[in-house]
Amino acid sequence: MIRTLRGDRGQTLPIYIWLTGILLFAAFTFFVFAQAASARNGAQSAADAAALAAAQDARDEIVDELGVAIGQEDNWLDWLDGDLDPAGAGAAAAAQQLAAENNSTLQGVEFVTRNGFPGFEADIQTNYTVGDSFLPGTEDIRATAHAVAVIQPRCDFDLDADPENPVELDCDGEIVNIDPGVFDPDDLPDASVLFSVHLAE
Repeated sequence: MIRTLRGDRGQTLPIYIWLTGILLFAAFTFFVFAQAASARNGAQSAADAAALAAAQDARDEIVDELGVAIGQEDNWLDWLDGDLDPAGAGAAAAAQQLAAENNSTLQGVEFVTRNGFPGFEADIQTNYTVGDSFLPGTEDIRATAHAVAVIQPRCDFDLDADPENPVELDCDGEIVNIDPGVFDPDDLPDASVLFSVHLAE
């Protein structure tokens, strides 16, 4: 009887070692996937921030141009439609800055349209890697991601409005009155009142 028990113990030891090895391998594999997921999430956050920064800079440029156009151009209301190309040098610089603040490098930013709205697509690569693991090569892998942010007009107005006379804008419930005859660019509300900036779905 004693010999039988000792023999059973000797047989279970290799099984125990084998099962322990499987569990350790599964744990290491899960850790690698967790590292990769964390890098991807960081990359996507950086891309989102870069795209939003580019779109916000372009939105500010549109509002600046609107302030100049009111009272001087007959088509100043067109600036409120969001149909004009908002591409500017500042957009790329703003995107690069936000990418850098998120420990990433901007690979490119370009003007795009989504659902009829102007916007910017940003591509980034993280400055950090997935990290060391038991899988070779992960220490050199960097995460990449891209995102698109659009500029959406928020204001409605009478399509028959005379741009040379006072115009009432309804910006999602906030009323903005503009009189081209006595207009001061400082009278314009914050850019966020006239246009929203958000990530494209």
